[in-house]
Amino acid sequence: MQDETPRNSATALFAQDDRFHILVNSIKDYAIYLLDRDGYINSWNAGAERFKGYKADEVIGEHFSRFYTEEDREAQIPNRALQLAADNGGYEAEGWRVRKDGTRFWAHVIIDAIYDETNELVGFAKITRDISDRKRAQEELERNREAVSQSQKLEAIGRVTGGVAHDFNNLLTVIRSSAELLLQGNLNEEKRIRYIKAIAETADRAALLTGQLLAFARQQPLRPEVFNVAERVEALSRIIDTTLGSPIKLEAHFPADLAAVEADPAQFDTSLLNMVINARDAMPNGGSLYISARNVSEIPPIRRHAGAFGDFVAITIEDTGEGIPKDVLERIFEPFYTTKGVNKGTGLGLSQVYGFAKQSGGEIDVKSEPGKGTAFTLYLPRAKATSQPVAPSTPYVQSATPSRSLRILLVEDNDTVGQFALNLMTELGHDVTLAPEAHAALQHLRERRGEFDLVFSDVVMPGITGVELGQEIRRHWPDLRVVLTTGYSHVLAEQQNHGFELLRKPYSLEDLLALFRG
Repeated sequence: MQDETPRNSATALFAQDDRFHILVNSIKDYAIYLLDRDGYINSWNAGAERFKGYKADEVIGEHFSRFYTEEDREAQIPNRALQLAADNGGYEAEGWRVRKDGTRFWAHVIIDAIYDETNELVGFAKITRDISDRKRAQEELERNREAVSQSQKLEAIGRVTGGVAHDFNNLLTVIRSSAELLLQGNLNEEKRIRYIKAIAETADRAALLTGQLLAFARQQPLRPEVFNVAERVEALSRIIDTTLGSPIKLEAHFPADLAAVEADPAQFDTSLLNMVINARDAMPNGGSLYISARNVSEIPPIRRHAGAFGDFVAITIEDTGEGIPKDVLERIFEPFYTTKGVNKGTGLGLSQVYGFAKQSGGEIDVKSEPGKGTAFTLYLPRAKATSQPVAPSTPYVQSATPSRSLRILLVEDNDTVGQFALNLMTELGHDVTLAPEAHAALQHLRERRGEFDLVFSDVVMPGITGVELGQEIRRHWPDLRVVLTTGYSHVLAEQQNHGFELLRKPYSLEDLLALFRG
């Protein structure tokens, strides 16, 4: 009698051969079962029952997402896995799964798409293995490696300290010498302006150095915005061309459907230029530099961790330079590690890129082969569909005259910085009251209700921090504007700005003018 089982059903695979059915059901170390096109379970073997805890009649007809964690279901990871399997013919990943009793186990998962004789998708074959023991062994190995690396970290701290001291002493030499020259009498206007510019430019370089350190340490408060990568690269094209020089040919390619990203655009610019400079130095005799980007649905496995789900834009900077030896490749993101000659680089450029990528929720990957060039790929999170990109701004110079006089409560625990900021704001025409810490600031606000237009507070202070002060002001005086300022704060780095305006130190006259006009 002819078998009437429909061949377009995924369950037909078992019905067609009893021996295959017996073989699959006898496997105890793997969960092997079939799903229909929508992810509903059609079969269930003994291995699945053994380590997931469900009998066949409890799960057949149910959606396979029930084995995923709640957070994975909210992130649509089960549906994404099926889609990737359908698009690519197969899918492989590791992650947490949930047993019937609610306990979790670490699973290795393979999903293969099943097609009928007309090449129509009819379902999926899913194989899951409990590899919790292997994961625990890996974690133990990582702990041991971490213990071994402590001595290496001490060496790195010494290298960082020496590098910072060297670079800052160079910068301070310029600033101090320029200041001493300004104190001399009979300086003509040209020399006076030259020394003032030297001080200002050197201060900017010092700020960049600390910014690179904080970015590597992931302690730099970021200002994420939605922006278009292609537009950002185009805005920097003249600087990139100048940086590369004529012997190096630049090519940039971006697809029309490239999604916007959500990250700090200024840090992105710095990261891009750091990678461009690295590429330039790798091509002393000329070559080609290619900048491209594409939308990706996950970060591929990188040597530092397993792959990650999420919507990203992958920006690749690829050169045709000398390439990087394998032993050097493992260390290129370390701070102050550089293979360049003396005064040819601080060794902070790529560590800044690494810190920016990590703090932005993305990743940085590098592939290189000596003699064949290097490709850096920066992964940044895609912006939400409802977010609108912000066009790159054009620098402009504002007048030093404030639009109106403000009554400012300045909160700063450092006497030198406090007095300087008070004098600077007063020179700009504002009425400024200085409070040395948060308790004194709150006392001023209670005694002089309605007398202030703005509270300008440092973040890192003894006792009540600037963030806590701002939150207290928000509770009692919700209409009072609060601006926080800091050069470093782990609180801001980890939790962003808590909804307050933020001005980074060192701030310039231009920064203050823009703030007071806001």
